[in-house]
Amino acid sequence: MIDWERVAELRSEIGAEGFAEVLELFLDEVEGVVMRLGSRTDKLEDDLHFLKGSAWNLGFRDFGALCQDGERRSAAGHAAEVDTSAIISCYGASKQVFMARADEFCDAA
Repeated sequence: MIDWERVAELRSEIGAEGFAEVLELFLDEVEGVVMRLGSRTDKLEDDLHFLKGSAWNLGFRDFGALCQDGERRSAAGHAAEVDTSAIISCYGASKQVFMARADEFCDAA
């Protein structure tokens, strides 16, 4: 669900303080887009593209993969086939797993 190696790599690249800032920005931006997924099919492909990149940058592997699949379906003209409920659910589960360990990466140890 979470690519912990990617999380550690990002933390190593930007440090604990920078990681905490990236995490805060990620949660703020991604939450807003996730919450509007089911109601904005006109921008679904763009929203899923944004979510995919954000997810993979922070190690949300499974969430990113679902976003990629949805983005591809939407780009092919099959936006109605995108299971936004599954994407939203995966984000919630991924966030819960991630946040259980987030302090390990935000602490300046």
